[in-house]
Amino acid sequence: MPGRFEVCTRTVEDDGWGSLQPMDEAAVSSLSTEIREEHARRVINRNASPDIPMRQSVNPYRGCEHGCAYCFARPSHAYLGLSPGLDFETRLFAKTNAAEVLRAELAKPGYVPAPIALGINTDGWQPVERRYGISRACLEVLRDAHHPVSIVTKGSALRRDIDLLAALAREALVHVHISITTLDNRLSARLEPRAAAPQARLRLIAALREAEVPVGVLVAPVIPALTDEYLERILIAAHAAGAQAAGYVLLRLPHELKVLWRQWLQAHYPERAERVMHLLQQMHGGRDYDARFGLRQRGSGPLADLLAQRFAKTCARLGYSVLPPLRTDLFVPPRPLSPQGELF
Repeated sequence: MPGRFEVCTRTVEDDGWGSLQPMDEAAVSSLSTEIREEHARRVINRNASPDIPMRQSVNPYRGCEHGCAYCFARPSHAYLGLSPGLDFETRLFAKTNAAEVLRAELAKPGYVPAPIALGINTDGWQPVERRYGISRACLEVLRDAHHPVSIVTKGSALRRDIDLLAALAREALVHVHISITTLDNRLSARLEPRAAAPQARLRLIAALREAEVPVGVLVAPVIPALTDEYLERILIAAHAAGAQAAGYVLLRLPHELKVLWRQWLQAHYPERAERVMHLLQQMHGGRDYDARFGLRQRGSGPLADLLAQRFAKTCARLGYSVLPPLRTDLFVPPRPLSPQGELF
């Protein structure tokens, strides 16, 4: 699929030798991941969206190996001249100097601390994190600076960093939300082929609570006629595992994702495809996606209202609350790095 920012288009012709046969699932699954290392000039991004609570974010990676069919971040790969489809999950970029740049930005005179969402566009704890450890290195910088951080992940690799999270939690400096879409392993394997299985995410919630790390569950995305039936069951299972807070997000289909999602539905659930899209359009004002603030994550109309009521009633019955506020008053700016090292 051509990207939105391509200046050239390509037309492919079959030469008669059968070289353009579509790839089957086995061929797609055997594609190798290409990781390009890049040096970032800055890593703290500022956000002014009124429906996103975090005003700052750091993304150690671009692209995501989890390969979630519904990922709202897929269209961001078009900015790189790459496909939001297979390129997004197989051609990744690792910001190998992210921790160093983060430290320098926190040390700037006049920096005002505010919670940082770590890995908010693409998952900071996707499989490649086990090799590079960039998200962990950023956590170490934030811990040393006593800086608040918020994390959303579906990657079990976060378990390796519970020591850092526990240290941050002792000073009320961290929130973690674990994203769960369904409790059906087969459906999850199709939707999120390289993410941790649902039960592994529930075990991660339990491990975080055992370490006294504030943790919530994010039911996301909710897909009508496909995953919405699991809403209450996810909330119940996550609460039993120790989740203290909960949220949900309706399926979002920005830009190229509209086409990719329809292709995925036709490939995996052709008998449901029309119903899924019809219900989704009812919740997005008759369109595949309503990008307006306040509506893009929740939708509108009777079906969206019913979903909100189901969520609210279940949360009230289970006793979900909100995570404790993150502190900013403990922040200590990192000392600028010196070629002479630390003398004292």
